[in-house]
Amino acid sequence: MALWDRIKESASTMQTQLVAKKNDLKSGAFRDASMAMCALVAAADGTIDPSERQRVAQLIATNEVLQNFDATDLQRRFDDNLNKLTADFAFGKVGVLQEIAKAKKKPAEARAVIQIGIVIGGADGDFDKTEQAVVREACFTLDLPPHEFDL
Repeated sequence: MALWDRIKESASTMQTQLVAKKNDLKSGAFRDASMAMCALVAAADGTIDPSERQRVAQLIATNEVLQNFDATDLQRRFDDNLNKLTADFAFGKVGVLQEIAKAKKKPAEARAVIQIGIVIGGADGDFDKTEQAVVREACFTLDLPPHEFDL
């Protein structure tokens, strides 16, 4: 199977698993961690162009699992995290990883946050090495083994 197909299949599988857990993913910790993860993946290479920002914002607004939350609030949280990362990536990443750590207390939410990162990273068909690396870091932050997610 070609790499492109594996990426699409993995993102699709993760999305299916997330939808199955949708009713369990309603906490503020999950909301905050998910938006931090989206921002971290979007800015993984240290920069984010307006089209990438728009694409991720659109994915957030249309993701079935995230519809448990107010779209405007999600957008604000995503933008706040993204602004931290674009102002100073290394320093911003510390704060964003702290937001991701909020999901640590509930293993199902922690796994879902990682799955959202994979879905966002694979949405353009190219879950590149820098995106994989930040999702792997998030796994360590949440005490989850990266190999569980094929990272």
